[in-house]
Amino acid sequence: MRLPKFVIDNRPGSGGNIGTEAVVLAPADGYTLLLVGAWNAINATLYDKLNFNFLRDIAPVASVIRNANVMVVNPLVPVKTVPEFIAYAKANPGKLNMASPGNGSPPHVTGELFKMMTGINMVHVPYRSVAAGITDMLSGQVQVTFGTTASTIAYIRAGTLRALAVTTATRSEALPDLPTIAEFVPGYEASAWFGLGAPRNTPTEIVNKLNTEINACLADPSLKARLADLGGITLAGSPADFARLIVEETAKWAKVVKFSSVKSCQAAQQRVVLNWQIVKRNK
Repeated sequence: MRLPKFVIDNRPGSGGNIGTEAVVLAPADGYTLLLVGAWNAINATLYDKLNFNFLRDIAPVASVIRNANVMVVNPLVPVKTVPEFIAYAKANPGKLNMASPGNGSPPHVTGELFKMMTGINMVHVPYRSVAAGITDMLSGQVQVTFGTTASTIAYIRAGTLRALAVTTATRSEALPDLPTIAEFVPGYEASAWFGLGAPRNTPTEIVNKLNTEINACLADPSLKARLADLGGITLAGSPADFARLIVEETAKWAKVVKFSSVKSCQAAQQRVVLNWQIVKRNK
């Protein structure tokens, strides 16, 4: 199959909000699309003052892929299963450090959901990147992370990180022997998912045409195999299916954001950065 060509226009910053706003303001002609992800559902509650309403201003076009995150620990942590980890964390409250690539990032709230459902106390340590957090995981400066399959699988296979479970409701084809967290914490589910959205006034016929073509691509065996190797499964479906997923995920992560008081964490982190800048200026 000949796959369609896309021109990638990266707009980093503000947890994906800068890129989202760019698409919100783009012409509704089907030529400007947004890579939609779990961060959009999280940001709806995480940020108080956005210049857009994601659920209102982005038209769901098609879901593409769902990826498991993996709960991994440094091998020096004396646990090999999720129940052992929970027991160890409860016996050592506040002594385990949990790495993530930033406050409010999908791996962060995935860990916060685990805390919320198990009642354990871990210290969140936000990093500026996935790589920085993994580096400190390998050295043992932090003990646990809920990383993506793509970012952790090489270390799991090499034995430098110990995988305890995947975060999705079903086991991952990339790590078939690894249990799900839900096997020990009933009802637990968290995943990295991606899809495409368009400006809200994009005509229905354009949205449906794009959806048809994207689903045709997702049916390609070579693409499905490549995604499976990275721990993902294709998510073919209608625009309505994708809209339903977005609404459900937005409501779900709103509860976790409120539980974790992550907004307060953001404010504290901003104060630390500001104080550091003042110190540098005064040197």
